[in-house]
Amino acid sequence: MSTLLELSIGYALVCVLAAMVLCTTRLLIGPSAHDRVLALDTLWMCGMLLALVLGIRFGTQIYFEVAMLIALIGFVSTVAMAKFLMRGEIIE
Repeated sequence: MSTLLELSIGYALVCVLAAMVLCTTRLLIGPSAHDRVLALDTLWMCGMLLALVLGIRFGTQIYFEVAMLIALIGFVSTVAMAKFLMRGEIIE
């Protein structure tokens, strides 16, 4: 890989990890449940982005499949938590 690409991937990794730290702090000290759900949703996205950046860095397909699984699980869990906060139950 070229030096510019390696530097860009390193910078992207640092930015994603910083975003994950900030989302974790919002998840832990969020003033309301809605803030915590939003922080958890953003944390799922950051985890997916981390897997994608690592997939680009190492050049293997398994990271892209992991990112797709993280995205699917994150979407379903966010919808379930939002429905629970709105109605108080998940299954009607």
